[in-house]
Amino acid sequence: MTAPRANLFDPLPDAKAAERFTQLLARPGLRIERIVTRGQTTPVDQPYDQPHDEWVLLLAGAARLWLEGDGEVTLAPGDHLLIPAGVRHRVTWTPADRDTVWLALHFA
Repeated sequence: MTAPRANLFDPLPDAKAAERFTQLLARPGLRIERIVTRGQTTPVDQPYDQPHDEWVLLLAGAARLWLEGDGEVTLAPGDHLLIPAGVRHRVTWTPADRDTVWLALHFA
């Protein structure tokens, strides 16, 4: 059995009102998702604090992330980083006039 063909960019969900998370693959110890943002940020008092590692790749758009202990980093298409388990982090900026598309791998 072969997997159906899919494209990360077609179609993109409408993210004007809220971030959109699409699970692409889930296996024991691994989850891959596409995240589409358009101007959304993470509230300062609600940072992500995950019990697992997360590797993110910015595919399109632009973003700034705040990482506990490292401060703010700016991401452009092609930039990627590893967010270790337990490191609080949040999105501080994405452009409101275009989609920002992320690929996120969550793993143990």
